[in-house]
Amino acid sequence: MKKDNIEALFTKLQNDLDFAEPANGHQQRFLDILNKSKGVATIAPKKKHSWPRILSIAATIAILFSIGIAQFITPSSIEEKVAEISPEASKTQFYFASLIEEQVKELNSEKSPENERIINDAMIQLKKLETNYSKMEQDLLNGGHSKLILSAMISNFQTRIELLNEVMIQIENIKTLKNTNDANYTI
Repeated sequence: MKKDNIEALFTKLQNDLDFAEPANGHQQRFLDILNKSKGVATIAPKKKHSWPRILSIAATIAILFSIGIAQFITPSSIEEKVAEISPEASKTQFYFASLIEEQVKELNSEKSPENERIINDAMIQLKKLETNYSKMEQDLLNGGHSKLILSAMISNFQTRIELLNEVMIQIENIKTLKNTNDANYTI
């Protein structure tokens, strides 16, 4: 008969039973209350500080802070600074640079043993002109007379293009002379 009463009780309370786990520290709180009711004094356990966790959080914050500062402090390239000073100079530089690049590719495609020395000399001269151009960019950024420097920069580009055109003419002359000499020696 007792068994039937217990089963009936469980059946009746089946939907009202709580199966969830107690919250963290429930057992400790229960023991504290139990000990207080008995008059037993307990020493509270020391809270452990998770130093590795605190250090990892601090390190993460430091890294993010450093990246943020680096984004604001990172100097822009010389080309970007020149573009800020004179947008026209930037457009002109892009135009001339692409033209020069095309001519250099064409020049290198014409390379042969007969004209290799001329092409190598032209490349050395181009390097010198590029170095001079870089110095002019620095002068412009340092606050020099901008119109004068911009004019010199454009002249530098024109000189490079003229140099490349002259070399191409010399290569064509070498080809023509070689073809003429080959035609004279035909048997």
